[in-house]
Amino acid sequence: MKTVSKSNKLANILYDIRGPITDAARQMEEEGHKIIRLNIGNLAPFGFDPPEEIQEDMVRNLPGSAGYSDSKGIFAARKAVMHYTQQQGVAGVSLADIWLGNGASELIAMATNALLNDGDELLLPMPDYPLWTAATSLSGGTPVHYRCDEANGWMPDLEDIERKITPATKGIVIINPNNPTGALYSDDLLRAIVDLARRHDLVLMADEVYDKVLYDDVKHTALASLSDDVLTLTFNSLSKSYRCCGYRAGWLVVSGDKGAAADYVEGLNMLSNMRLCANVPGQYAIQTALGGYQSINELIGPGGRLRRQRDLAYELITAIPGVTCVKPQAALYMFPRLDPTVYPIEDDRVFFLELLQATRVMLVQGTGFNWPKPDHFRIVFLPHEDDLREAIGRIAKFLERYRSRYAA
Repeated sequence: MKTVSKSNKLANILYDIRGPITDAARQMEEEGHKIIRLNIGNLAPFGFDPPEEIQEDMVRNLPGSAGYSDSKGIFAARKAVMHYTQQQGVAGVSLADIWLGNGASELIAMATNALLNDGDELLLPMPDYPLWTAATSLSGGTPVHYRCDEANGWMPDLEDIERKITPATKGIVIINPNNPTGALYSDDLLRAIVDLARRHDLVLMADEVYDKVLYDDVKHTALASLSDDVLTLTFNSLSKSYRCCGYRAGWLVVSGDKGAAADYVEGLNMLSNMRLCANVPGQYAIQTALGGYQSINELIGPGGRLRRQRDLAYELITAIPGVTCVKPQAALYMFPRLDPTVYPIEDDRVFFLELLQATRVMLVQGTGFNWPKPDHFRIVFLPHEDDLREAIGRIAKFLERYRSRYAA
């Protein structure tokens, strides 16, 4: 038969969080090598277990989970999301404005599919979480990346956003807290982005999956609490704050100016109906997770494991000559910079594949997050402190050899 090729829609898709370097790591593991995976925010393998009460409630409800639920999700879970949204200061949200999905990723794909026509543009941060760029492209849209300024703590560049707004622009994506940089945005910055959307009649799409993973007593503000006159889509899930990545339980909330969005909401309902329903056992975890004591607080506060590991990773990585980093205020990642005068890297995918082969440590290169230059990488600080020391020590030795080789 003739050659069967992948769709042209995949031509510009990146997902190097699980890409060629991951394939190489898997092959090395099959050959008996132990790989330290600092490439993905998958909490369970590092001993971050879901709260027991979530597991218990899922088990209790499992006998009743075999059938399809309502396509938008079970009542109790959606009600819990509604109450959570109200606690964040978001006005005017009813059960009709909430969809449950198989993680935030499914809902992002659903929302962009319902929104974008061929050639429509969506403004995305740079660096980005690559799922957003992929979902935009697969929806027929054109991803347009606005600059986040490393010199300003990775804050979005408002002037760059406004410069890139065209008649084809449909919306602005805000990832806050940010993946991959760990930045947290101020209320003033969020209000300025809302004002841009208001003036240019754009939809706001807020990815707030890390809204509880915060350090140093900083506070997260839900974008939708500041945008009651602008159509706003908010995405969240149980994956990070509740250490339930594999449960695939997320939610989408539509808020703000919904008056002109009836046709769009119909599109969301059509796509929701097509997939029948989200994973039902995962839905039963949502009400329990959102209510009661928030166990993430033990991990992010003074002396908490995530906070200690963030501090240690930052200390070790910035001690390497030619490596600088903005200290993350949130999330599970940092996005260090390799000084190009010290590390003249031409192809960062090749560079980090070489690093994997030499150190057995897996990282993701900066261009995998649609960063335009081969001078950054993302590091996940989930391993225990001894493992972090070992992993970053190996990275430091590799970079030392690289500097010596270049200097020679």
